Amino acid sequence: MTDQTLSAKTVALIDSLKSTTGAYGLANNGSEYKIITEIFLYKFFNDKFGYEAKQAPVYGERLAKAEKWDVEYDSFSEDEVEDLFTYLPGSVPVLKPHQTLSHLYNASGQGDFGALLDSTLIEIASQNADTFSVSTSGKAKVSIFSAVTTYVTDTAKRDNFARALLRSIASFNFENVFDEKYDFFSSVFEYLIKDYNNAGGGKYAEYFTPRSIARVMARLLTEENREYKGAECYDPSAGTGTLLMALAHEIGEERCSIYSQDISEKSAEMLRLNLILNNLIGSLPNVVQGNTLTEPAHRESDGRLKTFDFVVSNPPFKLDFPEYADTLAADTVRFWAGVPNKVKSPDPQKPKMAIYTCFIQHVINSLKPAGRGAIVVPTGFITAKSGIENKILKRIVDNHIISGVVSMPGNVFATTGTNVSVLFFDRSEKSDNDTVILIDASKLGEDYKEGTNQKRRLRPDEEEKIVSTFRHKETVDDFSVAVTYSQIKEKGYSLSAGQYFDIKIEYTELTAKEFAEKMNSHKTALRKMFAESRSLEEAILCGFDTLEFEEKTE
Repeated sequence: MTDQTLSAKTVALIDSLKSTTGAYGLANNGSEYKIITEIFLYKFFNDKFGYEAKQAPVYGERLAKAEKWDVEYDSFSEDEVEDLFTYLPGSVPVLKPHQTLSHLYNASGQGDFGALLDSTLIEIASQNADTFSVSTSGKAKVSIFSAVTTYVTDTAKRDNFARALLRSIASFNFENVFDEKYDFFSSVFEYLIKDYNNAGGGKYAEYFTPRSIARVMARLLTEENREYKGAECYDPSAGTGTLLMALAHEIGEERCSIYSQDISEKSAEMLRLNLILNNLIGSLPNVVQGNTLTEPAHRESDGRLKTFDFVVSNPPFKLDFPEYADTLAADTVRFWAGVPNKVKSPDPQKPKMAIYTCFIQHVINSLKPAGRGAIVVPTGFITAKSGIENKILKRIVDNHIISGVVSMPGNVFATTGTNVSVLFFDRSEKSDNDTVILIDASKLGEDYKEGTNQKRRLRPDEEEKIVSTFRHKETVDDFSVAVTYSQIKEKGYSLSAGQYFDIKIEYTELTAKEFAEKMNSHKTALRKMFAESRSLEEAILCGFDTLEFEEKTE
């Protein structure tokens, strides 16, 4: 099965689930995404367990030879079930016979089926809690499944709702693709969250990162052809994990560990699903739901912030958090450049606090001595002349932390039309490497429609152009420039590529005859324009001559 076919089938599965939730009055409801992701994950668990069980020693052949593995599994004794579990890899979810999709589907005709589905999901969550739970910043465990039919307020409709959910997932099987990587799921996630990923979600609304930008960031952070081992990757504003997944695919899932934090419970659940689909089960304990700025969860044993090999972030740009501004401002070690001033009268529709400046400082603080990082910022930041922004610019230039900047095309983000740039930090650079690469990719990309919105995206060859230019630190006319830290200081700490481009004057070789002809042509054109001007002047004066004074009579 090709990626495109699987992606299309998965999207169709999501559409079917959305149709079901819509039919029961839950369309675009706050619970809809939870129902869809949990049922989707249950389907994935069922197929993953069946796939691995059929390859297990002792019992695998018995299940593989059966016409239907799940029917054969129903005949296992309790001892055989427990024994089978011992042969499965630790990253595989375990299901008992009565918890399989086939068993549940066959029981769908009985009464209280909604309660049966809910209790089955909760049982699966409990027996897999050690492997598949995530935590809050307060160390509370968040179960992977919960009751889904209770969101239907009419109790008489819950059984039919449960049956409809199972019908949606019964006809499709993931088993054929478990040996493949799940890069294609990024498009599925974008499709899955687009209805929920909007400012209507409140001040903690998520910001989805386009896949092309995520790929560029991952490739520019990693070294080409290098085999990493035990790399630790972190995102303090992880959302659904697009940046982390791109980084993991570039490094190799088996060669890295993922750490994340995000204030949104919804995002933490999506990220958990993303890690499971991408064979990063071992990183699930590192997924934390909580406020990174006030309660950073990842710390060393002595309480210091944990540092990482790679740090990526696409934070919210402006959010009003007056309730903890003073707390952040008091932490002058962590927020060495300061924090945005409090907003006296917050407007949820027009936030003013430039909270991304706090995330820039947090990203830099979270880098190992030889670590690399990248963060998405509004393009206006790179030419800031005052305030916190300018203090940060001076710090990253004076300390030789900034290694490059890529200014992206406009309208590339799903939720904001703000022009964005990506800052790249590199603490591994040698002191004798005094070059920073600045790229203006704002003119790249192709336009496309997303609903009624006009959007823009990078083409594959344009991604390659950015990556190649950045890695080789090439100067390309009207596209990129390699500058020294001293040059940046001379330009007032500007990181905008355009401010360093040479102004070129085009010269054309002319013969004396061609020169004379051009001059005569210009003179003729000027005489014509002058004549027209004089004619217009005369017409205006004549118009004044026709005007007469008319005395008003009572």
